[in-house]
Order: sequence, then C-alpha cells, then structure tokens
Amino acid sequence: MGYNSENPYAKRKHIIALIAVLVMVVYISRLFYLQILSPQYREFADSNAFLRKTLYPARGAIYDRNGNLLVYNQATYDVMMVVREMGEFDTLDFCNTLNIDKSTYLMLEADMKDRRKNPGYSSYTPQLFMSQLTVEQYGLLQEKLYKFPGIYVQNRTRRQYKYPNMGVILGYIAEVDKNALESDPYYVRGDYIGKSGIESSHEKDLRGEKGVEIWLRDARGRLQGRYKDGAEDKAPVSGRDLTLGIDIDLQAYGEYLMQNKIGSIVMIEPKTGEIVCIVSSPSYDPAILTGKDFGRNYLDLERNPYKPLINRAVAGMYPPGSTFKPSQGAVFMKEGIITLETRYSCFHGYPPLGGRPACHGHASPLSIVPALATSCNSFFCYGLSAMLGNREKYADVNEAFDVWKSYLSKMGYGEKLGVDLPSEKKGFIPNSKFYNKVLKRTNWNAHNIISIAIGQGEILATPLQIANFAAIVANRGYYYVPHVVRERKGAPLDTLYTRKHYTGIEHSIFEIIAQGMANAVTGGTCRTANLLPEIEVCGKTGTSQNPHGDDHSLFMGFAPKDNPRVAIAVIVENGRFGASNAVPIGRLMLQKFFNDSIPETDKWLENRIVNTTILPHIYSRELSIVDNDSLQNKK
Repeated sequence: MGYNSENPYAKRKHIIALIAVLVMVVYISRLFYLQILSPQYREFADSNAFLRKTLYPARGAIYDRNGNLLVYNQATYDVMMVVREMGEFDTLDFCNTLNIDKSTYLMLEADMKDRRKNPGYSSYTPQLFMSQLTVEQYGLLQEKLYKFPGIYVQNRTRRQYKYPNMGVILGYIAEVDKNALESDPYYVRGDYIGKSGIESSHEKDLRGEKGVEIWLRDARGRLQGRYKDGAEDKAPVSGRDLTLGIDIDLQAYGEYLMQNKIGSIVMIEPKTGEIVCIVSSPSYDPAILTGKDFGRNYLDLERNPYKPLINRAVAGMYPPGSTFKPSQGAVFMKEGIITLETRYSCFHGYPPLGGRPACHGHASPLSIVPALATSCNSFFCYGLSAMLGNREKYADVNEAFDVWKSYLSKMGYGEKLGVDLPSEKKGFIPNSKFYNKVLKRTNWNAHNIISIAIGQGEILATPLQIANFAAIVANRGYYYVPHVVRERKGAPLDTLYTRKHYTGIEHSIFEIIAQGMANAVTGGTCRTANLLPEIEVCGKTGTSQNPHGDDHSLFMGFAPKDNPRVAIAVIVENGRFGASNAVPIGRLMLQKFFNDSIPETDKWLENRIVNTTILPHIYSRELSIVDNDSLQNKK
C-alpha cells in the first residue's frame, strides 16, 4: 500500500470551516428577517416606542335631490386593547364600568384573540374589544381609564336616519367579515362596511380615508406626547357626500301607497336616467339596523316571510304581461314585419292555439296603434308568428328568433342595466338555443312559444327594466342607464350614466308606439291614468299570470307625451288586473310628481288604495325571487 502524503485532517478542517460559515449565514439571515423584514418584530419594536392611533373619517352624508338630509353620523365609541401593555388590573371593576359580566368579558377577549375571527390580530397593536359604547358607558370608562393599562377608547361614528323610509334602498353598514378583511387591506377587525343598498354600492365613496396619530412612549410605555410634534401624523379624509336623484317626499308617498302590498314602484327621469323614486315593498325603517339591537332586528327581517331585505325593484323578476307589447310592436315595425296599415283579426283569438289567448272586446281587425290601445293579444301573436316564419328575410326560425332577442337586449331586457345598486338581476329573455334544448328540436315554430309575444311564458323582467323601457319610448329610442346617485361630491359620475344607449330603432317608430300608449290612456285599457287636461299620459296596463295565486297587476307609462319628464312602472304582486291596482297607484304617483299633492277629486282613490291589503299566501313568496340558472335547470 502506497504512502498518502496528504494531511488526513485537512479535509475535515475545511468541512468544519464551511459549517461555521453556514451557521453564521443562517444566523445573520435570521437577524435580518427579524429586524428588517418581520412585521411582527417591527410591530413589537414600534409598539415599544410608539402608539399608532387610528383616526376614523366621518362617513359621507346622503341627501335627496332637493337637498334634504337623509343619512348622517352620530359619535360612538369603541374599547381597544393592546394586550402587550395590559398589566394587572381589577377586571371586576372593568366589567362593572362597562356593565358586562365576567363571562361576557372572557368571550369578547377570546373572540379578539381568535385569528380565525380576527385575522389581523397582534398583541402589539390596538385591537377591538367592544364596540359602540353608550354615552353613559363612555363617560364612566373615561373617568377610570388610568386604572386599566393597555385600554384605550377609539372615537367612531354610526349612521343616523332622518326619515323612516328607503331602508332596502339606502342599505345598512355592519362590521367587516373575514372575506372583506382578507380582500381589502383598508379594513381591520371592528371596521364597518356597507353591506347592502347605496351603502354597499358606493362604499368607496362613502368610507373616506383613515388618518393616524403617532404617540411617543418612554421606556416604561407611558405616553410622552406626539412624535415629532405631529409632523408624521395623517389627518383623516371624510367620505364623499352623495346627492341622490330620489325625491324623499315622492318616495315616502310611494311607500305609503304600497303598505300592506308586495311589489315595486320605479320612476325615472328620461332625460338623465336619474331614479326619482324606487319603492320595494315591504321595506323597513333603516334606523332599526343600527346600534346594539342590530343583530336581533336583522334576524327578524331575515325571517319575515315577505322578504323585506330583498330589493324587488332590481331583483324581483316577473312576467311583464302586456307591458311587453309596445316593445314587440317596435321590433316588428323595425324589421318590416308590420306597417301602420297592417291589420290582424281578433274575432276568434289566435286560431293556431284554438282561439287562445283570449282577448278583450274591441273592433277587429285592427292595426298597431289601436292594438296597443286595446291591448289586443292576437295582434302581437300574429306579429311574432309572421316574423319567425319569414323565410324571405331569415334563413330559419333560429336566426329570426335571435334577431328578435337582440333588439330586446338593446332595450335592456334580459341584461343587467348597470344600476348603481347591488343585487340587480338580469331577468330572462330566451334565445334560440334555449328552445332547441327545451323542445328537443331545431325546427320549432312560433306556435310552440307564442305566449312570449304578450310577455308570458319564459319572459321575466324586473320593475327597473320595465320603467327603463318606458323611458326609451319617452325618449323615442334611447335611454340613460338608470342610477340613484345624482352627484358625488368632488368627483364626476361614471360615463356609463352620462351617455345615451341606443336601441337601433328609429325615432319615428317609437312615435307610433307612444301614440298607441297615449290612446290606451284616453280610451283604452288604462283610462284611470288619464290626467287630462293638465298632463297627457302615455301608458300600458299588464296582467301577468301567476301559477301560485292571483295574477300580478302592472302599469307602465310616461308623461307628458311630448317633452316627457318622468317614466314609471308599478307592479303589485297578486293585485289581479292591471287596471285594478297598478294603474290607480300610477295615477296617484304621477299626480304627486306633477302637482306635489293629491287633488280632492282623487282622495277617494287614495283612500281605496291605502286601505287595500294584498298579502298573498306565504308559499308564493319565491315566485319573483328566481334566478336565471334555476329557470334553465327547471326547463
């Protein structure tokens, strides 16, 4: 065996040196992480030297179109804890001061420290212990605060309401949940966020920007004054005030008329798209969803079988019934299927369906204007049949039907309009693929689906969409996306709400549709809406079939006929004929809009509507709260 001249310990020496270097690198890296990168270490270091006190901004106020204050703020107070600063103190005295028992104290403390409920928990920074102290609790705590190290009082505000109206429209605010905490770094546990209505859809406008005060501590943690005399402090920025297009007096009157009824009223200013009234009935007083009773009151509303938390104006979906006929007339004329001279007979209903659907007593045959005035079912059934069966213009029924649907989409049916309120539903307008699947063939014809010509069958629309169509006729072919906020203080409205949206149908065609609706008021199916000689109203009644009970009552219209100022849609669930309830409510709302009061000649009508109760059976509550997916699955 040969002699190894190498030192047998040389290799081991290098290995030991390498291990020592690695240990040093790991040690230095860990120190770097703890002292430079670690938020926990940084919080600990900062908390020893500083106290960062969050300054909460005032949430933006909300006004109606006439400058009436609707929503404002009132001071409230939260108890904050910095756990690392909490020394020994008399917890029984602390509990007595806050008027809570020891078990409640332990529960609140556990919730505060639970990272599942409070993902941002840190023992080094102020954490919410108890919110919304009463003035009495706040006063008692302030007197004894020196006894409780690590306890601070945080000033906040809570919402107050001047009127008991518009609960479901204004919405409510509540403490942020885990999802909001994880998705938006603006929020920490104990913050409040808009949960529904305008409070939710305009949260970023209303919430403002938080500020901060930085206080310097001594070695014992005692506050010594503002760091750099406040040079590093940041003042809070108040939320934007909002001015709505809504007239609170008109809104309150609409809610008054709709008491003890289920349904909606929507009124839109056609020239701007501003919503001047949006009633969802039943609603609630927004003041009940504030303060300590929030949880109990919310649960009561949630359990209410008539669903007052649902905004039916934008989320309720109904067959539009005969209010759908003016849109059909416009499509048929645009496509050249009918002209002013086209007449269809109505003596025997619609023969391909054995005379169904039955129609009202009126002259026959008739053309488009009197067909609208008398709400002739057969006319619009014949019109749809002629369009879907036209092989000179369309290759097959599928192409014809999808052309039909495209016009309805441009009118806002079957699509979300984009209103600045949450929970808006699309309604439902089927396409040819839908019927190919449902009927299990592609060569179907108009007779298979004829009820959609008169707003029945699969057709579903929201009250907002129906009112928006009335605004389209008022404008003779275009609309502005309906919106509740008229002005954002210090910021312009989104261009979605300030540009015209065209339907692709000429002014002249909608002029004919408007004339038919005017004749419906002066001598047709909705004569109750006639305000002549003061105002020329254009209107259309609707009675939509309801398999779960009495039919729904609808009215759609605008006024005046020339240079219109307002468009309106009314729906009363289970209200039966359109002329029975929806038209009288529409008349009274128009009287209020134009005259600001109800004339003596209409007081009897007002009394009848106010004293009429229409509360359907509970089992029918889900009818108007369906969604598109459930409809598709059902079919």
